[in-house]
Amino acid sequence: MSADTDSDPDVMGLDHTTVTGWGRTAPTAAWVVRPRTYEEAAAAVRDCGARGGIPRGLGRAYGDAAQNAGGSVLDMTALDRVHAIDADGGTVLCDAGVSLHRLMEVLLPLGWFVPVTPGTRYVTVGGAIGADIHGKNHHVSGSFARHVLALELLTADGEIRTVVPGTPLFDATAGGMGLTGVILTATIRLQPVETSLMSVDTERATDLDDLMARLAATDHRYRYSVAWIDLLARGAATGRAVLTRGDHAPLDALPARLRRDPLAFRTPRLPAAPAILPEGLLSRTTVGLFNELWYRKAPRARTGRLQRISGFFHPLDGVPHWNRVYGRGGFVQYQFVVGYGREDALRRIVRRISERRCPSFLAVLKRFGESDPGWLSFPVPGWTLALDIPAGLPGLGAFLDELDEEVAAAGGRVYLAKDARLRPELLATMYPRLDDFRELRDRLDPHGVFVSDLARRLSL
Repeated sequence: MSADTDSDPDVMGLDHTTVTGWGRTAPTAAWVVRPRTYEEAAAAVRDCGARGGIPRGLGRAYGDAAQNAGGSVLDMTALDRVHAIDADGGTVLCDAGVSLHRLMEVLLPLGWFVPVTPGTRYVTVGGAIGADIHGKNHHVSGSFARHVLALELLTADGEIRTVVPGTPLFDATAGGMGLTGVILTATIRLQPVETSLMSVDTERATDLDDLMARLAATDHRYRYSVAWIDLLARGAATGRAVLTRGDHAPLDALPARLRRDPLAFRTPRLPAAPAILPEGLLSRTTVGLFNELWYRKAPRARTGRLQRISGFFHPLDGVPHWNRVYGRGGFVQYQFVVGYGREDALRRIVRRISERRCPSFLAVLKRFGESDPGWLSFPVPGWTLALDIPAGLPGLGAFLDELDEEVAAAGGRVYLAKDARLRPELLATMYPRLDDFRELRDRLDPHGVFVSDLARRLSL
């Protein structure tokens, strides 16, 4: 976020600020409020004004889900207490503003890990529930909300409600992008681990069909699985990939020198990306060279390599502000899922992206397991592809609109936490429980207290 000239620091940390998503596209100005207590959060909801308000965490949603043009944005990061840890039963009760990074710092020494983590640990628990995040283990563990035992939700009427799984309000809140209320606390079931290292297998796939065959045949053997795809490769090499799978390393897999402190959480950091980088740095030529080198340096097959948790799950977190490498115009992260049995659609889309020569060096394919209960949760059983594309690529909007049509026709959907451009007429096709979500929102929040740029754009 970048600060505007108007501010009033004496009012609950209130600033008039330009707000963007992590992709740095579609910035809008809002009053950002920083509540320090639950009472201040309730006051901020009461006083958010005609343009409403939306809760925000660490700003890692790529699109406009945590923006609110002309209204209020509730920065929840000051509410960041870890209230209770059950080290025997494997649960934690914490504020919604606690980051996954902080939970790892606290929990790993006790032999516990967060049940689901996306590609960054710098997301809050509230954001993880609101976006119902997924990770490399969805085919085994599902999304984040599946591991939430209870949460406290501040609703538009000023009440604080205890919300549990299996209720309509929980299913609307999980993946509901902050539009049902402000999550204050959550109780989360954890994953036991013996070490803070991963045992990792890596192999190359020669093309998309080879990759899908390897994933389908062997994913059940691994807790975590992901494939990096070269989307600039064409012809017989279209969809060539590097496949990385792993699990938490057991204590007896560590060499003696690492057994002395097996649960140490180490997170190396490189210098931050410069605030201003040359435009065109990520051209087809430079990304093509990177992709070629990345594919060639990967082992054809390697098993059992020990890797730090931070390196396996969050390699980009080691470079603060890495989103700046896309230049002033920012980037779009496009993520979709199509179901099993619709591999033809995935092949067509990958081929179209390859032929379009989209310069994406961050492109990953994963397999999803069972659907999650959230009405607007993104994962459904199938194949999900995510890719970063410079926002200034000529004709990008029209091209992605065409891909949206293909995804919808195949019964798939795009991920709202990463979206800033989906046309609203496709939303009901992609999310069949949309009417249920809207009906509950109308009853719970008849005056539209909770609203965002995403909600206005898609009539949520």
